[in-house]
Parts: sequence; structure tokens; C-alpha cells
Amino acid sequence: MAASAQMLRFGKCPKPPVQANFDSSRVNMNHLFLSFQKGECGTATYSPKSPGVIGVLNRELKDGSINFIVGSAKVKHPSEPAKLEVSFTDIPSPPGPYWVLSSDYETHSLVYGCSDFGLFRLEFAWILSREPTMSEETLQSMQSILSAAGVNPEKMVATNQDETYCDKEDEKLICSCCHHLFK
Repeated sequence: MAASAQMLRFGKCPKPPVQANFDSSRVNMNHLFLSFQKGECGTATYSPKSPGVIGVLNRELKDGSINFIVGSAKVKHPSEPAKLEVSFTDIPSPPGPYWVLSSDYETHSLVYGCSDFGLFRLEFAWILSREPTMSEETLQSMQSILSAAGVNPEKMVATNQDETYCDKEDEKLICSCCHHLFK
């Protein structure tokens, strides 16, 4: 199960609380998620690279093609390890905020990012799950955290993570991206 939202809104970015005692060295998982574009069977693979640095590989199927992007998320300040900045190798833009609001390191994570642009802000939110489905209790918990931060979870769009379809396509995703995995 996964969902994502991107919204341009009036006003400055909120500063929601992040996960206490976040440990980036414990992040080593594949998550299903909406996607970094508007594809299907999207995944995000996170793996520790060095202290405070997490490798990121986002993959998806879109219009029958496999898209992927490689990047890294770095802890901005050691005193706040759940506040990371993510950048991607093929995108010439400054790093963006990637704040871990909640994670159990095993089954789900909730990530939020927001950048100010004058009178407006651009918000991103991702509900990530290791499995194609998530318990209603966990989903509601993630949505409550977003609501408390001023993010409307009703605006989130779920990804097609249909097990029958995505399992057939997963081998294609893995094979096309395996040589780009983290070194």
C-alpha cells in the first residue's frame, strides 16, 4: 500500500514533529509507494551508504516503460537525524527536505517534505509500506500525523500495487535497475 501527494499551497511550510531518535543506519528496506511520477508498481529502495547517508533508488512502470532514478538522502544536522535532504543524480536542483515523521523500520514509513517559494510552499507526502496493503489502523495513524501537520490526506493518491500485475512486472524492474544499485 502506498500513497503520495504533491501540492502547491499558500503560506510558509509547517514544521511538523519528526520521529524521535530516528536511526538512519537501520534503514535498509524496499517500500512500495505511489511513485516519483505517475506510474504503477512503484518502489523505493533505501540502503545505508555511510553514517547519516541513505542510498535511494526509486523505480516505477509508466506506459509500459521502466523509469528509475538514483539519489541519496543525507542527515542535515546530527541533532535531528530524521530531517534529511534528498537529491537525485540526474536532476539539477538543490536537495529537497525529506523528513521522516514516522517509521517502524520494518513495515511502514511516513515522509514529508516542504519547500518555501515566496508566498507559496510546495509540499510532498509519502505513505510507504513494505507490503501492497496496510492495516486500516496503521493507515489511519499515518493520516492523523499528516492532518496534525496541516496536510490533507484526502489529497493523496494511491498507487496501483496490484499483486498479480506488479509481481509479473517486478522481475523487469529488478533486472533493469540492478546495475544501478548502491556501491
